[in-house]
Amino acid sequence: MKKLAFAFFSLFFSVLSYAQIEGKWKTIDDETGKPKSIVEIFKKSDGKYYGKIVQLLQKPENNNCVKCTDDRKNKSLVGLEIIRGLKKDGSEFTDGTITDPKKGKTYNCTVTRSGDKLNVRGYVGISLIGRNQTWHRVD
Repeated sequence: MKKLAFAFFSLFFSVLSYAQIEGKWKTIDDETGKPKSIVEIFKKSDGKYYGKIVQLLQKPENNNCVKCTDDRKNKSLVGLEIIRGLKKDGSEFTDGTITDPKKGKTYNCTVTRSGDKLNVRGYVGISLIGRNQTWHRVD
């Protein structure tokens, strides 16, 4: 009986951790395929998830978000909040936004986790028209 209870709790907690997105993730440039930055995703007191750049892995053209048009304009890339307002919806995180600091554009965003990978989708309007990136968990 103890073994069965242990197996149940182990399975339950592994499923819970499988769906979590909090932590540090290595971003991969979808145009070059090279590692680009480390983004830390965290949950704020509003219950939503946010992500900020904590390390750059490539030297950018500019160290600030010069093309951003909102409150992030001319802010340092390190520390820049690029993901905002994701809500947990089952195994998905939806209804958030992601900003591409290089282009200064903000897109709708959904995120799903698959093991040690995050599937990040940025899109305009409907989800069919957009870009995917796969981010990798950093220990």
